[in-house]
Amino acid sequence: MSAVLERPRAIAAASTVERADHVLTHEALDLVAELHARFDERRKALIAARAERQARYDAGELPDFRADTRDIRKSDWTVGAIPPALQDRKVEITGPTNAKMVINALNSGARVFMADFEDATAPGFDELVAGQRNLKDYWRGTLAYDDPRTGKAYRVAPDPAVLIARVRGLHLFEAHVTVEGAPVAGAFFDAALYLIHNAHAALARGAGPYLYLPKLETMEEAALWSDVLALVEERLQLQRGTIKVTVLIETIDAAFQMDEILHALKENIVGLNCGRWDYIFSYIKRLGRSADRLTPDRGAMTMDRAFLAAYAERLVATCHRRGAFAMGGMSAFIPVKGDEQANAAAFAKVRADKEREVAIGHDGSWVAHPGLVATAFETFEKVEGSNQMDVMPDTVPGREALLELHEGPRTEAGVRENIRVAVQYVAAWLGGAGAVPLYNLMEDAATAEICRTQLWQWLRFEAEIDDERRLTRDLFEHWFQEEMLALGDGAHIAAAGALVYELATAREPAEFLTLPAYRMLVA
Repeated sequence: MSAVLERPRAIAAASTVERADHVLTHEALDLVAELHARFDERRKALIAARAERQARYDAGELPDFRADTRDIRKSDWTVGAIPPALQDRKVEITGPTNAKMVINALNSGARVFMADFEDATAPGFDELVAGQRNLKDYWRGTLAYDDPRTGKAYRVAPDPAVLIARVRGLHLFEAHVTVEGAPVAGAFFDAALYLIHNAHAALARGAGPYLYLPKLETMEEAALWSDVLALVEERLQLQRGTIKVTVLIETIDAAFQMDEILHALKENIVGLNCGRWDYIFSYIKRLGRSADRLTPDRGAMTMDRAFLAAYAERLVATCHRRGAFAMGGMSAFIPVKGDEQANAAAFAKVRADKEREVAIGHDGSWVAHPGLVATAFETFEKVEGSNQMDVMPDTVPGREALLELHEGPRTEAGVRENIRVAVQYVAAWLGGAGAVPLYNLMEDAATAEICRTQLWQWLRFEAEIDDERRLTRDLFEHWFQEEMLALGDGAHIAAAGALVYELATAREPAEFLTLPAYRMLVA
């Protein structure tokens, strides 16, 4: 990598993590620096293009299929070969990258574990470095954790899940690694470190260097990733297409460019995933600045109706036509301890969700807790073979279906729940936790984003609540103060409350709550 050494160096802040020097190596930071030099200006231009599209939506335009890419949608082509290790993805489990949770997820019985540097991780620098160390240890067969509190020893069992790492989105930056004083993209940092440390080790163990890519909006963003992966493959002396990625379709713009995203990444991509919670957030953020797009309570927006059902069906049809996997979304329910009735209800909802996914042709799905892996398998094991690539939905929803608004009530309980969940999640995030169990659901950054954008939308238009009151500023202030008092003075609650209040009452909705929250985290 002598050519890389001629470039400006990436400078990493000190980390207190044990064996941090095994992660923040010269070779890894050189690759980060090269990705920054080659691609950061392009990345910034793509982020700026998002704001330009938003301005058009604010002026009354609505998302549509692109005229300039019609040939991509109409012509026949398929993505590259899918490796044997990824042929069966019926149940995937997701979670943070700390050692205990990584081991538990790998041992859960799921086919795949997505180690998440994004929505399930609060990106403190030590947390990220430790996560990278843990994944490096796993591929070298040395990952272990001994709980100092309980004395329990955690070790990876035989036949673990296939590991896929999810990197941060293109919009996030890594303040602790700079090139000539400028912070690098979190996505480039995460991908470079994971791939340089683990690509060859993963291949040697019969798997490979696999990534999940989040928050993409356009084929141009996918093309950026294609070029990033090609450069990394060249530097690591890997055959083109060795790195395999799954892209989360979790933005309204990406739903209209699924063919194009697959085409732009066709050497590397193996599938698309229904990132349902971020998709709801994106719908509200992009289109919810109009009074005729007022959403109902979060619980009323289910995957069997309106824009969510349409996008899931279109994703299956698009992927299977192109020889790619169509992965279902996250079931956020978790086991309920001490309440058999509530626990049974949670398991029934997970089962119904997975039955719906199987019925429309998904090849696999996500769960958030090891206790739900068996329930998901009960449904997906009914599928003959390892996947449903030969299944096509009865309909391929078009533009109107993809934009159809969910109907349902807006309630006082819904407003209060949004306040509680957003504040408690942000408080936990500021304390270093990215996946937080709240009210029998596993909440992550995506669900918190729904909560705060709904509060903004309902307050902006003084939305009618089901008891015929309107959510005025005075009423919101009253409920917000009551909920904050009920939450008490726990760690980071006051700071989190201040941020959620600021976002909910802002003139325009912020692009991502994790951007101002990250500034608070690193401060």
